[in-house]
Amino acid sequence: MPSPRPSKKTKKNKSKVSLHSSASSSIPLRSPSDSARSLDDDYSPAHQHNTRRLLLKLSGETLAESGNHLSTVVTRRLAHQIRDILSPSLQLAIVIGGGNIWRGAPASGEGRMDRNTADYMGMLATVINSLALQDALEHAGVETRVMTAIEMNNVAEPFIRRRALRHLEKGRVVIFAAGTGHPFFSTDTTAALRASEIGADALLKATKVDGIYDSDPKTNPRAQRFQTITYGDALRRRLQIMDSTAFSLCMDNKIPIVVFDVFREGNLRAAAQGRPVGTRVIVGD
Repeated sequence: MPSPRPSKKTKKNKSKVSLHSSASSSIPLRSPSDSARSLDDDYSPAHQHNTRRLLLKLSGETLAESGNHLSTVVTRRLAHQIRDILSPSLQLAIVIGGGNIWRGAPASGEGRMDRNTADYMGMLATVINSLALQDALEHAGVETRVMTAIEMNNVAEPFIRRRALRHLEKGRVVIFAAGTGHPFFSTDTTAALRASEIGADALLKATKVDGIYDSDPKTNPRAQRFQTITYGDALRRRLQIMDSTAFSLCMDNKIPIVVFDVFREGNLRAAAQGRPVGTRVIVGD
């Protein structure tokens, strides 16, 4: 009678293999929008966040010069100003108007065009300006992304909030184009909306005027400029700082607004660093 076949003895591996490999330690990405906003409106280098996140609102006229609706020389000069204020502790987003190319409100107001059509044309004008500034910034050595509210994938990225935050965290300048993607909203409202969405510490409104006055300085030589004014005082005085929708968004989200003359040398750097320049609109008591 044949002897029974000996059974195979399997070697037991005494060391247990973990199903999950240990992940390498990494510093989590931080976004100012993920933490509670400070009760004060200070966004100087002493701010509680290690990184300041700002939104710069430019009018379309800042890219133009006499007889030229879109000047390459002026655009590149502005791009160099923007490059000079950038630092590892600053994240910058930009919204540009399109008034140097097309203004929808006058066209529709005169009855020449449907308001929806006129506004969409204005959104396309902001895309042209955004691409021009992107090109100038990249010639200046600044990595830049244009994100549009209206999808045009062959031209720019669609606006996706998380992707925009990721670009900012990587140190890229992000330009938001095509307004909100809807008619009846100005680029001021776009700036206030995007500033709220990305958790900006301040909205820098670059203009041709060096701040906010109690009356029109062009007609009143005694007009007084405010260094600081609260949202409440601005509403009571009926100061036309931004359109009502944009102003309300900034007020509700406690985003300070800095209104300054971008054409005066050093003003953009001062505004970005939180130094006194122009007029600052704050929440107040």
